[in-house]
Amino acid sequence: MPKKINTNKIEECIREIIIALGDDPNREGLLDTPKRVAKMYEEVFQGMTLSNEEIAEMFGTTFENEEFISDTYNNMVVVKDIPIHSFCEHHLALMYNMKVTVVYIPGEKIIGLSKISRIADMVGRRLQLQERIGSDIAEIVSMATGSNDVGVLITGEHSCMTSRGIKKPGTATTTTTFIGKFQVNDMLRQEALLIMK
Repeated sequence: MPKKINTNKIEECIREIIIALGDDPNREGLLDTPKRVAKMYEEVFQGMTLSNEEIAEMFGTTFENEEFISDTYNNMVVVKDIPIHSFCEHHLALMYNMKVTVVYIPGEKIIGLSKISRIADMVGRRLQLQERIGSDIAEIVSMATGSNDVGVLITGEHSCMTSRGIKKPGTATTTTTFIGKFQVNDMLRQEALLIMK
């Protein structure tokens, strides 16, 4: 992954796209559009500059050796309905109204709840597939907590389906990712799904 987003190159390309669309990039309304788009892309695609390992390190502050950790061992921690958005890598179209739910079974470490939301948000800031968002979040939460038992449920709308092509507004896509015990234990996975929905 690139370590820095090339905003100058984005500006050049957006200017060329405006020309290709048949408009004049020098007219008043479009004059600063390439710069604005480049700045927006730098923000919304910030996750492109970071590996999963780097995100885990950024947001991986955990609580260790606390009395309550032994009390929660083999119990599930669930953070529900984290709002994120992303961009489909096939059409660069917005994936929106996305809700992410993360469940994990703590081992000897637990992660701050806000960190799970930050991980989900940063993973969304890439050119993505919804399925990969789930697997990236699961991998990062696993790295940050040391838990091999993580599940991710995502529901969202894709503008490549709602505003182009088949044009079916309101169509939602749901994906699940499970690793560790959730992947191999059907009863545990069903319990997690009931809690996650």
